Amino acid sequence: MLSITDARTGEPVDAAPARRGLTRVEVHVPGYDASSLRVLLVADLLVRALELGGTPVWALLTGDREQAELHAGAAALGMRPFEDRWEVGPGWGEDQVVHVVGEGGATPDGVRIAVAPVAPVAPVAPVETVAVPVEAAAIPEGVDPAVVRLALLTPPRTAPAHLDGDTLAEAHDTLVRWRRAVAGWARHPSRPVPDKVRGRLRTAWEDDLDVPEVLRALRWVEESELPEGARFETYAYADRLLGLELTRDLGSPA
Repeated sequence: MLSITDARTGEPVDAAPARRGLTRVEVHVPGYDASSLRVLLVADLLVRALELGGTPVWALLTGDREQAELHAGAAALGMRPFEDRWEVGPGWGEDQVVHVVGEGGATPDGVRIAVAPVAPVAPVAPVETVAVPVEAAAIPEGVDPAVVRLALLTPPRTAPAHLDGDTLAEAHDTLVRWRRAVAGWARHPSRPVPDKVRGRLRTAWEDDLDVPEVLRALRWVEESELPEGARFETYAYADRLLGLELTRDLGSPA
């Protein structure tokens, strides 16, 4: 059962009190910038985690301006579509409503997940294939959106995220390495995800969406002596939550 920390009380609550009951995930952002995209990304993770647990989800975006830019930015970062709040009728039959907000932002009634901002940075010089300048108000031009997604996923959501050159370069290198490894492992006979590894992944994301622990588990698998087919299936399974297109390079030349 997915448990999240309610920002109002600091206490854990069930994100889906009824396993098959509808959970409404409502995002509140003031406009389009990197911090708002991070709020949307946390909501996307929540939707994915709930769906992996068999919970139906209704995802809504509440904002006062720049809705088109927010939708476009979310799509670029591989997020599931959100409906605009004013285009739908009143809630129907949900068992839970979870509001995802930026720190210091909206304070709607009900369970809330708070997300720390993306720290603004000054323009930086190019780092290998990572194009810049980096601005807090937009997805860095020329950077693989999955690299930006990984950079935003790496710190705990309660800590500020950074999109500086070093952070993007590290995310870029990790993503390239993982995609290359997954493509190589796919050439070996498939093996099931080991129960211990599957349990570690599920425990992590069901414990307050602990994505940093999911990433640590993948690094352990990468360096382990598990069969290549099991490592492939583990990465493909975890990517259902992470949305990093880790299987994108399947079939590419070794």
